[in-house]
Amino acid sequence: QVQLVESGGGLVQAGGSLRLSCAATGSRFNLNTMGWYRQAPGKQRELVATVTRSGSTNYGDSVKGRFTVSRDNAKNTVYLQMNTLKPEDTAVYYCNAAGVDLPTARLFEVWGQGTLVTVSS
Repeated sequence: QVQLVESGGGLVQAGGSLRLSCAATGSRFNLNTMGWYRQAPGKQRELVATVTRSGSTNYGDSVKGRFTVSRDNAKNTVYLQMNTLKPEDTAVYYCNAAGVDLPTARLFEVWGQGTLVTVSS
């Protein structure tokens, strides 16, 4: 059973930076795409950024040029560096990972528990 453990959320002033981390735990799996989504109060969950195993990235329009997603395949960990934060970036940020369970060859997708990012004006 693969689980995602997130860390790094908190309170920051507008213009500041935060770095989120998400580590996948478990055994005998390969991860394909990892990434981050967010959900603000009263809004739908939206894409923040994803990164494939080979390093290809995709960003939501609202974070392009400010956020950077990266991963360490050896550690099964994905990171989100958030710069020039704005109050509208306030949301619960969820880590997401898709991969394959090696013993069964079954595909899976898992979500983290979420970490709150609050940007004050």
